[in-house]
Amino acid sequence: MTDEGIDRRRFIGALAAGAGAGIAGCLGEDGSEDGSSAQVYEPSLEGIEDGPFEYPEGMTCAVCGMTAADFPESSQLRHENGQAAVFESPGCLFAYVVSSTPDSPIDGAWTVDRKTGEQIDATEAHYVLITDETAVDDPMGIDPKAFADREDALSYLEAWEAEDLSPEDDIITGLEPVDLEIAAIYRPHRVPDE
Repeated sequence: MTDEGIDRRRFIGALAAGAGAGIAGCLGEDGSEDGSSAQVYEPSLEGIEDGPFEYPEGMTCAVCGMTAADFPESSQLRHENGQAAVFESPGCLFAYVVSSTPDSPIDGAWTVDRKTGEQIDATEAHYVLITDETAVDDPMGIDPKAFADREDALSYLEAWEAEDLSPEDDIITGLEPVDLEIAAIYRPHRVPDE
């Protein structure tokens, strides 16, 4: 066998392993279609001094394993001790916030404004808690929609025709009130059972 044949096999093997990891990120750690892999999430970056920060090349979501920077609503957070994590979307950010146990409190979090496409302070954002996953084309099924301005969140909610939702139903929330029940709307198989 030639060295070229061995290199080609290694390349194909690495490609297959990468594809398997990507599929596992969408389906769940155990590869099951129901994604039944709820766990405790930990920061995956260290030495982050401030935020928002540049996404390290190839850095994967701390919750689902997808490459965070590849998605338009990617999110990130930083702990006071400089540890940090990145996320494919606000839904994964929610799962991390309710399912992580780092020794250091969250110092800051950032997500993308649905209207402007700009990075915003996730701790100050207004999240529209839509629940009809057939009405969206989100990579992980469904995600809360983040806005810097409450008025933009209300406008989005008024235009949302897939469900009969009202601001009086606590459909718009901040990050701090997010709990297991809310996170489970978006990542039911990635948060612990209540």
